[in-house]
Amino acid sequence: MSDPADLTALREVVEGPLREIADRFSRLLADSWPHQALAIFTRECTGRPRKVTGTKAITDKVTIVELEALKSAVPPGHQLTTTATFGGTTRTVWALQDSVGTLLVLVPRSARARFTQPVLLGELFGIVATSISQQVSQASPDYLAESRAASSERARTIAEMAAAHETALATILTTLRSTRLDDHRARLAATDSTSAALVALRSAQKTDLAQSVEPVHTAFGRLRREIRQMLRHHDAELEFVAPAKNDRAIPGEIAHAARAMTCTAVLTFTSQPDLNRLRIAWSSDSTALHADVRDQESGTLDGTSLRLQLEGRAKTLGATIEIDAVPGWGSHVTISLPFQPPAGRTEEALPTTLNRRELEVLRLVAQGRRNKAIADALGITESTVKFHVTGLLKKLDVASRGEAAALALSAGIVGLA
Repeated sequence: MSDPADLTALREVVEGPLREIADRFSRLLADSWPHQALAIFTRECTGRPRKVTGTKAITDKVTIVELEALKSAVPPGHQLTTTATFGGTTRTVWALQDSVGTLLVLVPRSARARFTQPVLLGELFGIVATSISQQVSQASPDYLAESRAASSERARTIAEMAAAHETALATILTTLRSTRLDDHRARLAATDSTSAALVALRSAQKTDLAQSVEPVHTAFGRLRREIRQMLRHHDAELEFVAPAKNDRAIPGEIAHAARAMTCTAVLTFTSQPDLNRLRIAWSSDSTALHADVRDQESGTLDGTSLRLQLEGRAKTLGATIEIDAVPGWGSHVTISLPFQPPAGRTEEALPTTLNRRELEVLRLVAQGRRNKAIADALGITESTVKFHVTGLLKKLDVASRGEAAALALSAGIVGLA
């Protein structure tokens, strides 16, 4: 890992889409640390905390419970070779936990393989873990799209599973309570066991949701600390108006986006030379979280620049932005982030399906450009363009460039940079 090409490869690992980071990191490690499967586990990614790649017979069975157990066994900043349940069976694994609390697990190709250069692996993973943390804290559009899609998918799956299993257990419970059964003691023991299982199942959905949402008051408290730290050398008086403590918990991606967008607005406000006082408020209703930032006298806010900075996150989450600035009277910014994606819109799904380069290619395909023109515009070869076009057609499940262009037009992808 001392060749400059290795550093270029590491850069590609941290620069690419977050949802594919496990794949890219696995390819980087393949020669020095041969492995069958790789998992990255971080609770910071509320939508998809488990990122896996490798042999599907292993990765398809990796559970959050297994990863939590491994994380508990590895102190932060340490590495170890251990035998643990991973992918549904007992295996030899290499595990390490970064200081920020992100876990890496590798399943070596051979149970007898030596865990070489653990310090170097720890340093490489530290860079990857930091990149993940920054993407989450900055609420990049790519992270928000992935998180929203994953949150919706998980909530739907859990609800379906809970309903099915609850019905099954309730049926068993009703049968076991029947007076027509002879063995009273066996029936009583079975009833108790089934009742406990039913209670545990009913609480499973609440437990998972608790890990993927954040109380709005807690999220605002983190925002307040971030802004105070950010403006510790600024003279403006800050007024914070917190949401009610009993307001609903909000999806993790909404909390991250609201903090990032509010901080962006605050920084733009502080670029006004005569800013003396700034009011930052959050509130929520049944459908959305509302962030409100305003001053009282300046009114020279650069609204065009601020809108450009907020646009990517807003488009990803279907948020609305209102900006008013009247010199001498004051500036006012309101950001409304809906808890659920707007009905009938498809553009939120496309960024979670296509990587950044494929989106660029799709945008140009929708503009009617041929492969040579796309290659010239993006500074890549025609063969690379053909590769990306083939990939996006497959991911969009369409047979032609025309169908892909139609999807892009209906999803609003054409205008994306």
